[in-house]
Amino acid sequence: MLMAILVMVGLAAFFGALLGYAAIKFKVEGDPITDQIDQLLPQTQCGQCSYPGCRPYAEAIAKGEIGINHCPPGGDSTIQALADLLDVEPLPLDEEAGEHSDVPLVAIIREETCIGCTLCIQACPVDAIVGAAKLMHTVIADECTGCELCLPPCPVDCIDMIPVPQSTDNWVWPEPATLGKIPIKIEVKA
Repeated sequence: MLMAILVMVGLAAFFGALLGYAAIKFKVEGDPITDQIDQLLPQTQCGQCSYPGCRPYAEAIAKGEIGINHCPPGGDSTIQALADLLDVEPLPLDEEAGEHSDVPLVAIIREETCIGCTLCIQACPVDAIVGAAKLMHTVIADECTGCELCLPPCPVDCIDMIPVPQSTDNWVWPEPATLGKIPIKIEVKA
């Protein structure tokens, strides 16, 4: 009788330790659907969706607080990907959020016109504009996401948005529209 009790206590301790280890080892941080949504967003951190970045927007979508159509940098392709992930109907891009540009844009500052007011620096969500007060500013082109948030605060309109020049460094082969939609038949002959 005593041996049976000791065996049961030993088994309970073993399985308890095993479950405790598994709970720590396989712990899921955060919400997995939020992570999946965040991976589909363009990561421009522009704030055009009315959230301070892509992660807060992804959290709001996961909670159902906002629709999937508030991301101008992502455009229709991101809206479609989010609709497929969440199994909802794709919606057209919300006009209040802004316009989507198929051509990537980058900001440039006309140096002869810039007065050094620093308003564009404060508006840039990714710190792509550098300069000092009362001195000319410039844009770090590799950091600029083309969100156009620096345009409205500029009092002298010295910022222009230009298309990013195509080069072998930034060219991406376009994905075929029919990828994943072609049924594949495999015949097995006996």
